[in-house]
Amino acid sequence: MQKLWIANLPPGTSDDDLKAFVAKYAPVAECTHVERVEGDGSRPGAILSFPAATFGTMGMLEQRLNGMFWNGRALICSAMVR
Repeated sequence: MQKLWIANLPPGTSDDDLKAFVAKYAPVAECTHVERVEGDGSRPGAILSFPAATFGTMGMLEQRLNGMFWNGRALICSAMVR
């Protein structure tokens, strides 16, 4: 299973909003689970799971989203190997 870590999310971002946003840039990879990452609340984060995605797809998604400005925040992304 491939995973993508996204940080600096806009506060109040729902799981459904996050899935829809990512689906625009990776239509071939379906996010099936969103795990919220605890922190101090200043830069909320999440780990998204993509069971059927390839590592190459996740790498392209990471490059596309890392630094992207979304809802007033510059996103920080990293593909995770698990």
